[in-house]
Amino acid sequence: MIIVSVCIFSLLILCLGVRAVWSYAKDKEAQKRARLLETSWEGAPPLDVQLLTINEFSRPGIPLEQINGIAIHYTANPGATAQQNRDYFENLKDSQITQASSHFIVGLEGEIIQCIPSSEMSYATNERNVDTLSIECCHPDETGKFNQSTYDAVVELTAWLCGRFMLSTDDLIRHYDVTGKICPKYFVENPEEWERFKEDVHIKMEEQKEETQ
Repeated sequence: MIIVSVCIFSLLILCLGVRAVWSYAKDKEAQKRARLLETSWEGAPPLDVQLLTINEFSRPGIPLEQINGIAIHYTANPGATAQQNRDYFENLKDSQITQASSHFIVGLEGEIIQCIPSSEMSYATNERNVDTLSIECCHPDETGKFNQSTYDAVVELTAWLCGRFMLSTDDLIRHYDVTGKICPKYFVENPEEWERFKEDVHIKMEEQKEETQ
């Protein structure tokens, strides 16, 4: 009886191990497919695709059924790089101190890191998480104003996303517009600059259309 029990227990452990390996391989394959999909987008600005590990604190893996807007944020972390902000999101799976993430992070040199596939939800814009893509923007100081490299890259990325998902500049929102949070700070405190940003996105969208014709 003891031998039979040991055999059954050993078999159970083996099955669980095989299942764990299979699940890991399946997740790695899904990550690979998502990475290939994102980097193969026609006309996309250069994207450094570093997808977060699926976890309940920064990448829940919940599908986006529809995309109705693009939400602009600032990191509220003066001087921090896009990589540092991306790694913060990744480490939330371990620290578990909050739920936060973004689809894209635009850095101080105009680099763009993608953290979450455009087909999934991020934790960035509260009740609008379910139907928006989020862009976090780095900034050099406490004013929250983007430097020129960051600004130009955000305009290009936003314009391209609008074109890809058939959105207009009317579909651009600030985090502030959802919750009243002062984010992105410079665009909230200087609403005329927010309007200028949307105008620049519109101009870039027209340029991108001409390039594809």
